[in-house]
Amino acid sequence: MNRVIVIGAGPAGLSAAITVAENGYEVLILDEYMLAGGRLLGQLYEEENGKWWNGIIESKSLYDKAVALGIEIRLGTPVSNIEKLNGSWVIYTDEETYYTSHLLLATGAAEVPLPIPGWTLPGVMSVGAAQVMTNVHRVKPGNRGVIIGVNVLSSAIAMELKLADVDVACITLPKMNQVTKESGNPMDVMNSLLHVSHMAPSAFVKFGSKLMKNDFMKKMGITFFPKKGVKMWDIPIMLRKAVINIYGNGAVEGVTIATISMSGEVIPGTEENISADFVCISGGLYPLAELAAVAGCPFFYIEELGGYVPLHNERMETVLDGLYVAGNITGVEGAKVAISQGVTAGLSITNSMSGGKQEVEIKEAIKKIEHTRDNAFIQFHPAVKEGKQKLQQYWEEYNQQAKVEVHS
Repeated sequence: MNRVIVIGAGPAGLSAAITVAENGYEVLILDEYMLAGGRLLGQLYEEENGKWWNGIIESKSLYDKAVALGIEIRLGTPVSNIEKLNGSWVIYTDEETYYTSHLLLATGAAEVPLPIPGWTLPGVMSVGAAQVMTNVHRVKPGNRGVIIGVNVLSSAIAMELKLADVDVACITLPKMNQVTKESGNPMDVMNSLLHVSHMAPSAFVKFGSKLMKNDFMKKMGITFFPKKGVKMWDIPIMLRKAVINIYGNGAVEGVTIATISMSGEVIPGTEENISADFVCISGGLYPLAELAAVAGCPFFYIEELGGYVPLHNERMETVLDGLYVAGNITGVEGAKVAISQGVTAGLSITNSMSGGKQEVEIKEAIKKIEHTRDNAFIQFHPAVKEGKQKLQQYWEEYNQQAKVEVHS
């Protein structure tokens, strides 16, 4: 019963398990994938200081440290259900049922699909799938591709594909409909693109982004945005074009794009075809929080964090006794933030198990999360700090209401 169980072998789960083990407690990690590391495995980019962040190397470092500490890691083990019985968390898998008093959910995030005509053709994939194929398995997704969806994720992965000598014809918008409303609106997309301008080697893009300080300048930028796009890493970023169809006979052969208005409406008669043998769809990420929902944890929808997140505090504690969360399940951010959150969650767990002996370390760990967030190279959601403030407010309101109900 004293064994801590962590679900998720990504950066948050591994760092939390390492922290718990370093404090003298036994840990078991469960993960459905065949490799430890989670989304960290596919990451490869150059930081502002000129150093390269290689997710495979970072993952191996965390994994090796966990193994050296005697942490048991069971890969290829999906969790189908969790519940609280007789004061213990019960974790169900196909092979075995596990019990623990302290359970951490570090399940990460999943990609948001964007429905586009032709998206069921072989050769159409999520942009994350292309990243894993290229960076993890060293297999090119194709020779020439089109990325649909202009956001932080697609921008970062386009750069990685370029490094792997994969030809990316363009990054463009999806045709706007009820599902792709924000992803297909040039103004909304402009706001997200500005937050990755520092990643571009183009001095023009970097300089232009500095001018986009207000809505008027942004409208001017959209109005005069080149129809052929602005290049980043020699890849055209097209904010005034949208994919209206993916075509091919049994497999992807190309996409049909059209010019769109400032509001995202297709301009008739502007259609043209772009040849490609693969297409990546990028709708962003959302917290993968189904297991927290199954456990009965309350949720709040916070757009700045990527979607519905389980209610928790800055110590990574949920309102359910013995249940903790860390990483992208708490809001979509980068791997370095996830690692800091994992350390905090690990300290909160060992603090509970040791009778409150690590309060000082927890406070320092929380400060480390803030510092890491403030200095993050990639921000998936620019208003993440506002989202965290909303979450803290919901936490306080929930607990206040719970006190009222107890005394009524």
